[in-house]
Amino acid sequence: MRPGLDDGTSIVDVARLAGVSISTVSRTLRGAVNVSAPTRDRVLRAAADLAYVPSPAASRLASGRTGTVGVIVQFDARWFFAECIRGAENELRSAGYDLLLYNVGDPACRQQLFTSMPLRRRVDAVLAIAVSFTVTEAVAMERLGVPVVSVSDPSGRATSSVRVDDAAGVATAVRHLTLLGHRDIVMISGVLDDPIGREATRARQAGFRAGLQEAGLPHGADRIVHEPWGPEGGRRAMERLLSVRPLPTAVVAESDETAFGVLQTLRRVGLSVPGDLSLIGFDDHEFAAASDLTTIRQPVPEQGQLGARMLLELVGGHVPSPRLVVLPTELVVRGTTAPPRQEIVPG
Repeated sequence: MRPGLDDGTSIVDVARLAGVSISTVSRTLRGAVNVSAPTRDRVLRAAADLAYVPSPAASRLASGRTGTVGVIVQFDARWFFAECIRGAENELRSAGYDLLLYNVGDPACRQQLFTSMPLRRRVDAVLAIAVSFTVTEAVAMERLGVPVVSVSDPSGRATSSVRVDDAAGVATAVRHLTLLGHRDIVMISGVLDDPIGREATRARQAGFRAGLQEAGLPHGADRIVHEPWGPEGGRRAMERLLSVRPLPTAVVAESDETAFGVLQTLRRVGLSVPGDLSLIGFDDHEFAAASDLTTIRQPVPEQGQLGARMLLELVGGHVPSPRLVVLPTELVVRGTTAPPRQEIVPG
């Protein structure tokens, strides 16, 4: 059997076989650049011959790094957040990093994280997914002294950020509806003090108003119905629209999950989509195609992947260029939008 980790092979053995110092072996195996190519090849051959694998704990102690990235997320089990984590995890694990997850969907958990800051000295960097830091929280993150990258947060309070243009995406949704002939369009959106995607909600509402204004349509506050994000919010908002005003011809839902709630309410009362009302969402959720939902697609796993890549650059001492990446959205036309039904005037 070849000598290896099980029979006590150490860095000293590798150095002896390669004819170099222990520090040279250490620099080579860490990937340091100040090792000549012939020396690197000799060290790597010696390590392979001895089946030597460096101790992760020892390597981290020597480098002063933890080999861990903290991931702050609102609700890790929900689709958008889970997809972002999946994209980030693939990138980070391939670079040898572990993930330490902090779920701050509960207000008490969020307060505890930013007051006690358990991340300190436990992570090399932080990836924040749709967290929307307050000014106080952003200061607390800065005091950690590690790189911070945000995903899907237009606030600009992180070191670097990757997101989509939420406002432009919703404006595209409105443009799609107006080109179909709709003039009475309402948005169902979250409330601005909801911790889920607070900044994204603000940006999408701004895009909705801009789209209406571009089409010369009324764009006052009464064009937006506010309910908490998600299917339940969509159901309640649609019930309100059905009970207090004439039915609009089209609805823009801030998210696909909100749109699913709208669809459920309309079907329960016997209204057809798009016959009685057109509906468009935002995200391209994994169930959007099954629901035949017209939507604005955003690249979700790709945001997590790019955010992780930016973190790795920062940890490696490189400043990402650019430090803000804005990915495009895409209109996906399915079966829930159509021209408004023409009213039949009695003859």
